[in-house]
Amino acid sequence: FALPFAYMGALLVQKQIPAVLSLFWITAAMVGARTAAMSLNRLIDRHIDALNPRTVNRALPKGILAVNEVRFYAFLSLVLLLLSAWQLSPLALKLSPLAVAILVFYPYTKRFTWTSHLFLGLALGCAPLGAWIALTDNIALTPVLLCLGVVFWVAGFDIIYACEDYNFDLSAGLHSIPVRFGLKTALTISTLFHLVALIFFILVAFTGKMGLFYLIGLAIAAFLVLKQHLLVSPADL
Repeated sequence: FALPFAYMGALLVQKQIPAVLSLFWITAAMVGARTAAMSLNRLIDRHIDALNPRTVNRALPKGILAVNEVRFYAFLSLVLLLLSAWQLSPLALKLSPLAVAILVFYPYTKRFTWTSHLFLGLALGCAPLGAWIALTDNIALTPVLLCLGVVFWVAGFDIIYACEDYNFDLSAGLHSIPVRFGLKTALTISTLFHLVALIFFILVAFTGKMGLFYLIGLAIAAFLVLKQHLLVSPADL
């Protein structure tokens, strides 16, 4: 989900494709971050996944992969992320431990807060902001707005996803917006989050002086998200 936004963050800098080497290291950083995030999530949640009917067939609960194997993959992925940040810019390297901390922290959030969806959004929202920092070595308004748009877009669809685990999460004492507010209200909050995301993406069009293609793409994306919300209901997830 995050890689296209990382590329978009890079394109915001000069409105053109970055140098091949920069694009390579941005891609490497994203591969490292994504693989580390997935590995850490599976490791931290492996005991929960073994009890959840939806996730019981994942690699760790089924014994397809050993715990130490996944730890090794996570370690290598984090090394790749840090190496890529080092190759890109001083500020990217300085902030890379914060990115790692967010990746490690997110899987634990469902254990104590129903705002866990926003932490997932933050983990992915770092992608466009990180790409901007990688190429400019600074932070600006437009990539921050893009980051916030991604935060609420991801949180919105993760709420819908969490509705499928409503009964299990309730019985296991896990926290989510569906568990806290119920399925109907959760879907309403998901819609509101996506409206907030749309506002941030529209603001990006103004502050970043985006062209017609951006607006057309945004309109298509907004239509598809609207259709998504029309397809789901508490009785039909």
